[in-house]
Amino acid sequence: MNEKRIPQRILLGPGPSDCHPEVLKAMATPLVGHLDPVFLEQMNETMQRLRQVFQTRNPLTLAMSGTGSAGMETVFVNALEPGDRVVIGICGAFGERMVDVASRTGAEVIQVRAPWGKIVDPGQIQEALKSHPRVKAVAVVHAETSTGVLQPLEEIGRFAQNYGALFLVDAVTSLGGVPVPVEEAGIDACYSGTQKCLSAPPGLSPATFSPRFEEALERRKRKVQSWYLDLTMVRQYWGMERFYHHTAPITMMYALHEALGLLLEEGLDSVFRRHLVNGRALQAGLEAMGLKLYADERHRLPQLTSVWIPDGVEDTLVRNRLLNEYGIEIGGGLGEVKGRVWRIGLLGHSSRRRNVLLLLGALEQILRSVGYSVESGIGCQAAEGVYRDFLAKE
Repeated sequence: MNEKRIPQRILLGPGPSDCHPEVLKAMATPLVGHLDPVFLEQMNETMQRLRQVFQTRNPLTLAMSGTGSAGMETVFVNALEPGDRVVIGICGAFGERMVDVASRTGAEVIQVRAPWGKIVDPGQIQEALKSHPRVKAVAVVHAETSTGVLQPLEEIGRFAQNYGALFLVDAVTSLGGVPVPVEEAGIDACYSGTQKCLSAPPGLSPATFSPRFEEALERRKRKVQSWYLDLTMVRQYWGMERFYHHTAPITMMYALHEALGLLLEEGLDSVFRRHLVNGRALQAGLEAMGLKLYADERHRLPQLTSVWIPDGVEDTLVRNRLLNEYGIEIGGGLGEVKGRVWRIGLLGHSSRRRNVLLLLGALEQILRSVGYSVESGIGCQAAEGVYRDFLAKE
């Protein structure tokens, strides 16, 4: 067979990120059965590691089979029934996706909107709760991947609890990159993905559910509309009973187990600092080159930076040249900013000083070649200044 060789890329888009070599090595571990005692023990270790990363003691903490979108659907189909009310904060494409998924459950969706690039105002969430009695749940995206905005959670979580609503949070791009304070913020259901800051391939959705969420699950009047994502059954496979539900993606579980181990070995505080330093260095470098960042300065993610494309510069031309000439992938815009912004990810194993400087240098060369005026080396100089400043504070 003539096989097309897959090239080596540097993944600096919004996901997937580069896998750690030890994660790829773990995926070559021999298969065992999904009910093998050795595998079940590894599942126990994975649950414990997930609790540490989610910063929670929730017993129901597991990895759903499927990508982060499966995690989103798991949360909504288990939380909501026809006629329930849910308040959803929307400030980007993945808030819009929440609306779509929630509406398919037959729930009444109350939308609280903010301009793209800004956060959802917690006060507006409170007003929605005041105006609509018997709200079952409040949902927001913690790290909006389409814009690079980091949504504060604690105040919204407090409002949800005050009104007796479940608090549902998308942490697909935030888990492992910034703190996800599940218990401090009063989060009842939180889901993520393996392919962002955890640096494993896409295919699993880590998730955690509070005892309050489990109580609400027990009070459902109807069966969960999705058999595959029904937590009343899936939790029996992950719990003490170990009842067969579906064949777990064993190799992906090996990957997640190793990825979590590497993250915890580095230490959560060190991981968060690494993402912060590299993100700030990248952002300083882009601004020094005269580029304008998209997300509100007060609420920018360090691990996902959105930047306006300069006038007269063609989006796909630059991204294709980065890919073909330098082997670097960055992402384009989604929704209302499609073709207008680039999204640059420094996620997990991709969040390295080398990658920051390589990207800034490559982007400068391409922009200069298409007529954009930028001083030679200024982006890398600004980034190096950030590294020096952080080092001086240690």
